[in-house]
Amino acid sequence: MNHQHPHLDIRAAVESQVESTFERVQDLYQAIHCQPELPFQEHRTSARLAEALETLGFEVTRGVGGTGVVALMRNGEGPTVMLRGDMDALPIEEQTGVEFASRETAENAEGKRVPVMHACGHDLHSSCLVGAASVLADLKAQWQGTLMLVAQPAEEIFGGARAMLDDGLYERFARPDIVLGQHNMPAMAGTLGHLAGNAMAAATTLRVTIHGDGGHGSMPAHTVDPVVIAAYVVTRLQTIVAREVPPEETVVVTVGKLHAGTQGNIIPHTAELEINVRSFDNALHRRVLEAIERIVRAECEAGRSPRDPEFHTLTETISLHNDEEAVERVRRAHAEYFGESQLFAMPRLNGSEDFPYFGNAMAGGFGGDDIPCVYWFIGATPEARWRETPGEGISEKMRHLEMPHSPYYFPGQEATIRTGIAALTTGALAYLAP
Repeated sequence: MNHQHPHLDIRAAVESQVESTFERVQDLYQAIHCQPELPFQEHRTSARLAEALETLGFEVTRGVGGTGVVALMRNGEGPTVMLRGDMDALPIEEQTGVEFASRETAENAEGKRVPVMHACGHDLHSSCLVGAASVLADLKAQWQGTLMLVAQPAEEIFGGARAMLDDGLYERFARPDIVLGQHNMPAMAGTLGHLAGNAMAAATTLRVTIHGDGGHGSMPAHTVDPVVIAAYVVTRLQTIVAREVPPEETVVVTVGKLHAGTQGNIIPHTAELEINVRSFDNALHRRVLEAIERIVRAECEAGRSPRDPEFHTLTETISLHNDEEAVERVRRAHAEYFGESQLFAMPRLNGSEDFPYFGNAMAGGFGGDDIPCVYWFIGATPEARWRETPGEGISEKMRHLEMPHSPYYFPGQEATIRTGIAALTTGALAYLAP
């Protein structure tokens, strides 16, 4: 009987091991949740994770790409499977009301003291990574190959993936055959969503400084007004999507910040804009950025700006492409474990991640062929709350629920933790189990 149904054996073994490690993972989750840390400041968090992985028998290296952690378990011949969990938090004051809520503050990159909260569930991701490590370590007899775990810093500023790759992640440790990751979202706890192809947007935030020649508001002819130039830039940027992007493509160009001057009767010397661009096609994304630069330079010339404008990229990441064949393989493993009824078709998200750098050889800077990636989503809304939320599908219901980056967002349901551990474990076993 056992030989006829090996998948049933593995499913039962995984389920049993998830239960046996659950309380330890939940304790780890709560400890990380109440002591969140900002990007590249994850010193306590990474130490906790490293110690937990060392206890499980992994070869652990700290300080990769700043605060990143890499853990390896070599278990004979076979593929190398990389599981990634992020671990940084956000400058938000927590309002969830849970007893282990964060009351932490920290100094941000500008030297300002800010509240800190795990408002995006990276504490959940990294805890589930340790949970999957525990399950797979106990099930070594069931698989062969190399398990590579990556606890990544600074996802919120799209800095950690490249930092770890630039620090020799694949050269120093192992080059994976498949890269797997997950993120929580406001879907029903216990469910998982998959989407093949372009699943999340490329995103770039630019700071643009426009130079003028300031002076008294009563004598505008003696000045070059950067505010007027900036106003034309803002208006003209709207024509990129309307007139330069094919109608079937999705592109967003947002001027989220426009700052100039100190009071009404002073024409300032500079105006500063911050522009956010999102799209699902990396080549189109580059063309949109080129269009922004062209428009800014032309408006500065038209407005008699005395100096060239300055462009500074604050954050950027590429589009997330989920490998079609790999998605199908992982989805099949999830269906076998959770049941088809617990899976949903994930809508494409305009949100962004730096996870795709681990698979894109050119953008990730590691050369050679691209590495297939699969990134899925796990529900984080309690079932009763989900069922009473208005709307038919995922997209409609999400409009009525707290979203990641909200001070009220709390994804740490028991069902979500269990799902996160099992999803990473069964995803890995889809490649490691003979």
